[in-house]
Amino acid sequence: MDKVIPVVVIKDVNDTIPTLKALKEGGINCAEITFRTACAAEAIALGVKEFPDMNIGAGTVINLAQAKKAVEAGAKFLVSPGLSVEVAKFAKKKNISYFPGCVTPTEIMQALELGIDIVKFFPANVYGGLKALKALAAPFTQVKFIPTGGVDLSNLEEFIAFEKVYAVGGSFMMKGDIVENCKQINAIVNK
Repeated sequence: MDKVIPVVVIKDVNDTIPTLKALKEGGINCAEITFRTACAAEAIALGVKEFPDMNIGAGTVINLAQAKKAVEAGAKFLVSPGLSVEVAKFAKKKNISYFPGCVTPTEIMQALELGIDIVKFFPANVYGGLKALKALAAPFTQVKFIPTGGVDLSNLEEFIAFEKVYAVGGSFMMKGDIVENCKQINAIVNK
């Protein structure tokens, strides 16, 4: 998995190829296409077909029906804003990575009970950022986090530097010049 997971909202399926091409051109080989739009499954299927070497997954997966649609479309991983037991069990059965949103000790313990040790920490800025992540990492030494929400170029380096951060998620690279943003991100990540 890449150290940065772009959260990609595709409103028109025709934007899929240029968007993924820009990410690749900028040096990021991963995309979490969100289920916030009607064309999400179609965009995932197109992305997987046109960019078979890219790690394309589905984001904002909030129920089993969406998880099934995403996997049928070819998603290589699933991400949720919260923890869905149904989605977790489905992902395990399909042998696909599932990164549920977990921000409390109880949610993290539930994820661990489901065999999940990499969780999304969302929205990171609202739930205490890096300081909170470090506090949660202390009792959950086996857990890695994907902070998302409030991570940007100004604080990316400090998040990436924390050994319990598996990857960083966000849409900050999708605003403006995607290629240039991705190049800046890679410069920070590769320091």
